Amino acid sequence: MDGAFSIKDLFTSNLSAIQVVLTLVLALAVGVFVYFIYKKTFAGVMYSRNFNVSLILLTLVTSLVIMLISNNLTMSLGMVGALSIIRFRTAVKDPIDTVFMFWAVGEGIAIGAGFGDIAVISSIVIGVIMVIFTAFKGKMSMPYLLIIHYDNRASQNVKALVKKLPGAKMKSKTVRENGVELTLELRLPQNNDGSFVDKLTEYEGIYDAMLVTYQGDIVA
Repeated sequence: MDGAFSIKDLFTSNLSAIQVVLTLVLALAVGVFVYFIYKKTFAGVMYSRNFNVSLILLTLVTSLVIMLISNNLTMSLGMVGALSIIRFRTAVKDPIDTVFMFWAVGEGIAIGAGFGDIAVISSIVIGVIMVIFTAFKGKMSMPYLLIIHYDNRASQNVKALVKKLPGAKMKSKTVRENGVELTLELRLPQNNDGSFVDKLTEYEGIYDAMLVTYQGDIVA
């Protein structure tokens, strides 16, 4: 009977098996390249391997979706309807992680649409740019937060210390009954070992001092 649905229709496609495999292999190669660039240029506090691996899968899945959409109009409408009801609630804390996600999606779209040459060239160019910016950033100073707990005996020493620290700016000051908590924002070279923090406790009245990496930007 004409127009009747059969099991064979599930396996009928304009795409050949070899084309699908080659497309996914190329998407895997580009995704792995994005993976290594993210790992090489990561400058956050805690590296997440799961997020990095998801960039590879994101490239693969996007290329698969684009292959289906570009070769079947009915499938494209179904995909749009299905994807419209999906809600992604995973919070991305670092803006650069969002950029990498868009990069993976963009590469997947290019590969799935059949523009493999553009995907390869663009991934190399973007990757080189990221490495250059990271190398340039490595020679610059990095922002840190210095947290000091002290009492009134060390007030004068702390004030003199603040003047000596490079670009130190007060972020917060909390006065309690048993002492003061002072948070300073400062810039230090990346090769700085933070040894000056060890000497702070030698001042009378300073209980402890803590230096932590700060991912914010210092506003001039």
